[in-house]
Amino acid sequence: MNEKNKNKNIGKAVDLLVLKRIFAYIKPHRQNFGLAVCTTITLAFIAPIRPILIQYTLDNFVAIPIPQMLLKMTMLLIGLLMAEAFLQFSDSYLTNKLGQHIIQDLRIKLYKHIIGLRLKYYDNTPIGMLVTRAVSDIEVIADIFSEGLIVIIGDLLKLAVILYVMLFIDYRLTLIILIPIPLLLIATSLFKKSVQASFQDVRTQVARLNTFVQEHITGMNILQIFTREKAESEKFDEINIKHKDANVRSIKAYSIFFPVVEILSSTSLGLLIWWGGKGVLEGKTSVGHIVEFIMFLNMMFRPIRQLADRFNTLQMGMVSSERVFKVLDTDENIENKGIKDALSIQGNVAFKSVWFAYNDDNWVLKNISFVVKQGEKIAIVGATGAGKSSIINLLNRFYEYNQGSISIDNIDIRDYELTSLRKNIGVVLQDVFLFSDTLANNISLNNPEITREQIIETAKIIGAHDFINNLPNTYDYNAMERGAMLSVGQRQLISFIRAYVYNPKILILDEATSSIDTETEKLIQFAIDKLTENRTSIIIAHRLATIQKADKIIVMDKGEIIEMGNHQELLKQNGRYKRLFELQFKEEFIS
Repeated sequence: MNEKNKNKNIGKAVDLLVLKRIFAYIKPHRQNFGLAVCTTITLAFIAPIRPILIQYTLDNFVAIPIPQMLLKMTMLLIGLLMAEAFLQFSDSYLTNKLGQHIIQDLRIKLYKHIIGLRLKYYDNTPIGMLVTRAVSDIEVIADIFSEGLIVIIGDLLKLAVILYVMLFIDYRLTLIILIPIPLLLIATSLFKKSVQASFQDVRTQVARLNTFVQEHITGMNILQIFTREKAESEKFDEINIKHKDANVRSIKAYSIFFPVVEILSSTSLGLLIWWGGKGVLEGKTSVGHIVEFIMFLNMMFRPIRQLADRFNTLQMGMVSSERVFKVLDTDENIENKGIKDALSIQGNVAFKSVWFAYNDDNWVLKNISFVVKQGEKIAIVGATGAGKSSIINLLNRFYEYNQGSISIDNIDIRDYELTSLRKNIGVVLQDVFLFSDTLANNISLNNPEITREQIIETAKIIGAHDFINNLPNTYDYNAMERGAMLSVGQRQLISFIRAYVYNPKILILDEATSSIDTETEKLIQFAIDKLTENRTSIIIAHRLATIQKADKIIVMDKGEIIEMGNHQELLKQNGRYKRLFELQFKEEFIS
C-alpha cells in the first residue's frame, strides 16, 4: 500500500462498502449472528441491575440489619452474577464462532480464486504476499466479529444504558464524575490515530517479512552455493527491524494511553468520593448510593478503556478485508466460455499465424504455423528464449495468444471447456514440482479415479517401479517438499508417471530429459517410444539425440520457425539444425 492510500485509510475505522461485503458472508450463519446480537443487547440492559440491587441491599438490609433479607438478596445477586457469566460466555463463544465460520468460507473462496488465476498473474505477484492474504489477513477479519463491530455496539449500548440510569438516579453526582470525560475522549482519539498508523505499518511489514522468508527459504540452495547467507541475513535484519519498530510504536501508544485512562478514572472516583462523601455527611445520600455509583463508574470506564483498542481492531479488520477483496476482485482468470467436451478429441493440432507477447508488443512468438496430425510425434528445438515453451503454454491455455488461431481437431481451443481441455493434455516439465506427500499421491494428485494398481502398472511401463520398490514404504514414501528426498532423475520419472497415468490424448515433454543422467534418459526414451504410439506428442528437447525419430522437427529462433522437417531432411538443408546436431555430436564424442 502506498503512502497516499495508507494515510487515506488512517482514521477511517469503518468502510461501509467493505463492511457490506463482509456482512454478506453472515447470511449462511444468520442464526448464530442473531443469537450473538441478542446476548450482546441483553448484557447491556442487565448491566445496571447488580449495582442497583447492591445499593438497595446495603441501604435497606445492612444499614438497618435484617439478616434473612440480606441472605435472600445475596442469593439473588449470586444468581444474577451466574446469569451474567453465562451470557458473557455465550456472547464470547457465539461471536468467535461466527468469525471462524466466516473466515472459513472466505478462505475457501479466496483459495479457489487464487488457484484459478492465470499464470501471468503469478509472474508479477510475490507468492509471500498471497500467503499473507490467505492466512494472516483472513485471521484478522475474524476479529471484526469476535472483538470488533458486535462488541463495540454492545459496549456503546452498555455505556448509554449505564449513563441513562446514572442520570436518572442522581444527575448532579453523574455530572460531577463526568468532568474528566472530555479529556478522556481527547486522549482516546489521539491514541486511536497513533495505533492505527502503527498497525497499518505492522501489516505492511508482516507482508514484506512473509514474502522475504518464503522466497529465501525456497531458494536456500542458491544462497548457499553463492555464499550469500551473510548478505541476505543483513537484508532480513533490516526488514525485521522495521517490523519490530512498527510494533514498538504501537506498544508505546498503549503504554501512554492506559496510565492516562487510569489517572482520569481515578480522578472521577476521587470526585465521586468527595461529592458523595459530603452528601453522606450531610445526610443527603447513603453509603449504598456511593457504592452503587462506584460500580457504575467501573462499568463505564472499562468499555471506554477498551473502545479505542476495539476500534483499532475493527479498522485493521477493514484493512485486511480490503486487501483480501482486492485479490478476489482481481480479474486475471482465463476466460472459460467453451462448452465443447475434449474427452473425445483425436489429437490433430494446428497453429495458424499465431502471435503472442507476455507484455504489450514484445513478441515472443511471431507468425507461428504448423500442424500435428493424430498420433504424430513432433519435436521443437532452439536456443533458450526462442519461444519453445510458450507454444505449450498457449496450447494448454495457461496464456492467451494475441493473434491467429490454435485448434484441436479443427475446433478452436477456446471453444473447449477449459478443465476438460487440460485433462486431455499431459505435460512433463523440466522443473519438476513434488508436494510434501507420498509418491502415490504425487502421481495421482489425490484423484480418487486413479487406483493404486494403475499407478504401479504405469510405473512398470516407465521403468520406475524398481527404484520405488526399493524405497522405504515404496509408493507411500514421503517425497517431502519439492521432492527433496529424491534425485533429479527420480523426480523426473515420477512426473513422467504422473503425466501418463492420466492417459492424455496429447502428450507434451518440455525439456523432460535435460536434467537427468544417461541411464535414466534411456529409461524415459524407451517409455517415450512405447507410450507415444498412436498418441499426439510434442517434445521440446535440448538433446537432439532424443528426437531423431520424431515425425517432424521444428527449429525456432527468436520466436520464429526457421526450419521444419524430419531429422534426415533437416540435415540435408545444411542449416541451423545441422550445425546444432554436429556441435552436440562433437561434445558427446569428446566427453
